[in-house]
Amino acid sequence: MSELAKIFGSQVFNDSIMREKLPTATYNALRNIIDNNLTLDPNLAEVVASAMKEWAIERGATHYCHWFQPMTGMTAEKHDSFISTSKDGKIIMEFSGKELIKGESDASSFPNGGIRATFEARGYTAWDFTSPAFVKDKTLYIPTAFCSYSGEALDKKTPLLRSMDALNRQGLRVLRALGNKTARKVISYVGAEQEYFLVDRELFMKRKDLIFTGRTLFGARPPKGQEMGDQYYASIKTRVLNFMQDLDVELWKLGIPGKTRHNEAAPAQHEIAPIYNIVNVAADQNQLMMETMRKVAARHGLACLLHEKPFAGVNGSGKHNNWSIGTDEGVNLLDPGPEPHKNTLFLLILAAIIRAVDVYADVIRSSVANAGNDYRLGAHEAPPAIVSIFLGDQLTDIIEQIEKEGEATKSICSTKLEMGASALPVFAKDITDRNRTSPFAFTGNKFEFRMVGSSTSISGPNFIINTAIADILSEVADRLEAAENKEEEAKKITREFIRNHKRIIFNGDNYSEEWIREAERRGLSNINNFVDAKKTLLQEKNIKMFSRMGVLSEKESHSRYEILMENYNKTIKIEALTAIEMVERDILPAVHRYITEIATCINQVRETGVHTILENQEKLLKDISRLVVSAYEKVAMLKEAVKEASAIDDVSSQGVAYRDKVIPVMHSLRDDIDSLETMVASKHWPIPTYGDMLFGLE
Repeated sequence: MSELAKIFGSQVFNDSIMREKLPTATYNALRNIIDNNLTLDPNLAEVVASAMKEWAIERGATHYCHWFQPMTGMTAEKHDSFISTSKDGKIIMEFSGKELIKGESDASSFPNGGIRATFEARGYTAWDFTSPAFVKDKTLYIPTAFCSYSGEALDKKTPLLRSMDALNRQGLRVLRALGNKTARKVISYVGAEQEYFLVDRELFMKRKDLIFTGRTLFGARPPKGQEMGDQYYASIKTRVLNFMQDLDVELWKLGIPGKTRHNEAAPAQHEIAPIYNIVNVAADQNQLMMETMRKVAARHGLACLLHEKPFAGVNGSGKHNNWSIGTDEGVNLLDPGPEPHKNTLFLLILAAIIRAVDVYADVIRSSVANAGNDYRLGAHEAPPAIVSIFLGDQLTDIIEQIEKEGEATKSICSTKLEMGASALPVFAKDITDRNRTSPFAFTGNKFEFRMVGSSTSISGPNFIINTAIADILSEVADRLEAAENKEEEAKKITREFIRNHKRIIFNGDNYSEEWIREAERRGLSNINNFVDAKKTLLQEKNIKMFSRMGVLSEKESHSRYEILMENYNKTIKIEALTAIEMVERDILPAVHRYITEIATCINQVRETGVHTILENQEKLLKDISRLVVSAYEKVAMLKEAVKEASAIDDVSSQGVAYRDKVIPVMHSLRDDIDSLETMVASKHWPIPTYGDMLFGLE
């Protein structure tokens, strides 16, 4: 057995470990429950808990925890030891099925959107037995969902699991109507590419903005950025490669199949991509990946930045969410096959997705909205805030045939590519090019949702995508089940959906100004900020969709909106207060010292009578002094704007105030400080510069 084979999944209570550790009857019963979406038998949980405990102890675990994803955007955990005492004072190691299935947490201390009052503290964590437990830091981690005492979802995972059930129910209805009687499950899969920055940890610790907010609030552009294109896929620097190699090992131990690693477009930016997995497992693994990245980076004297826009003027970071749908029989329902124009099921599923993305574009847009992504979307480094679909030449040709003629009779075929040198092979081209500017791009057998921000939990975008598509599949299933000729009805639905929703399809340059004007002509929304995006959660059609599919109740939708708005408001407030502290306590005092030095120099030069030097020094002093006065004025304005916004009780109105009053002053203050950075001698500038951080690693 290779060393990698020994390492991979060694810390995970996965299917092979369950098969080995559990009695055959117990394993088969649990497998049947997982495969068929059945309810867990508590008696089985006792046997599983015992085996899980023994396995974890073998790996040095002394504690266990229910690991969950509250609406903070982070993960949460409370550790309990396996230790219990006997009557004779000795210790025994215990872990019951009840402890495995259910945990308790304080539901009023986590964001809850008003569902729980301070005195209503009880909340529950419930074991997600479809996502494997793992051992980390001598603790058994049990993936769980988190809900209030009355059962409302207070986390990222619960709606995701519900959306998977909804997609499964409606997808199976469609398959059954079209004659598939053997598939037991319809499953959504995701592979989430993760972008990130690495900077020297010593420099990171000298930047309060990075520590408190995850992004630089100030920083003048260095002479070089990414304009040379020499960072993307470049040779990986030794210090970074050492981090990547160490990270791979840690992820492999946890069963996370990190497969691809490379430098990204911006200096100090990189990417890691895993192999696909079932969406809830992929979401857990992505959260675990981000935590592991930060810890491994610290071991290497680095800081891993996961913010969407840690540096102005260079590309920000996203998390390309590669989404697909398939069956437990191994059939990818988004695989066109060799003759896609004849593949009725594929074309029907494709048409349903087109309709879902068009009808629910606003709430899909809202799924990626956070304070950081406002700085990234539409900045010629990521898709715009306009949701559209890229299909490519082959599928576009097919749907145009269906739209015009009612049926497709041919498909574009792959061609060979010859590069003109005998030493190079001839190979088959892909049917279509890729479109890196598209928000929702078909890439052969999946859709790449490119709008997701790098710090975002993928649970949010995927539960919304799953629910939107499940809702349309429900509509499809209703029609198919009522039709006498299922095949003809499927083709009819496909034609209707294409004709009614073709406006959402765009294969061109999404970065162009022409597309913005064209999208407006088509009636597509362009929601370019968090506050407006999140309001779409409260639109009646979206609330009804979530409720209809059993994913979010109306109460939960309102709660989620309140939580997300409050999080945004707090984020902007923290950024503003950090900016004020940096300017007042660090930057301007340093500038004053430099002003004193210039004034001393002017007096000395004046005695020499060298007028040219004197004029230049006096001009520099005047320019710096003007910016210092302006900065003080803007700090005062920012304090007042924050005070006024903080006094607003309604989270929606408060969000508008932070967006329209606080952020513009922050940006204006930044302009002054960045200009000062270019004038003040480097020995006096109190914080590491962009040049230091982006180009400092070897």
